[in-house]
Amino acid sequence: MTKRRKFTPESKAKVALEALRGDRTVQEIAARYKVHPNQVSTWKHQAMDGLGEVFSNGAEAARRDVGSEIHDLHPKIGQLTVERDFLAKGFKRCVGWNARRWCVATFLA
Repeated sequence: MTKRRKFTPESKAKVALEALRGDRTVQEIAARYKVHPNQVSTWKHQAMDGLGEVFSNGAEAARRDVGSEIHDLHPKIGQLTVERDFLAKGFKRCVGWNARRWCVATFLA
């Protein structure tokens, strides 16, 4: 059994660009680069689908980054809220000046 070959993004782009030009058939390109014709067609379609991103100004990528950051921060906010409530409940149990001083020293230590 043969191992799977790995292609670099540059080689995929080269094959896809040649397929997009239309100078040669998919079979000729596949024979030249020693890949299956279906793979050439797949890379061609991926290149055509990705062309819109090449000409975008990056606003969508920035929006996706902000969205993923918000998604990551929501659990942290929840955790901090629970911790704050727990500490506030424990601090309310302390009564009198000496007890409060002990609670502050205990919680901050």
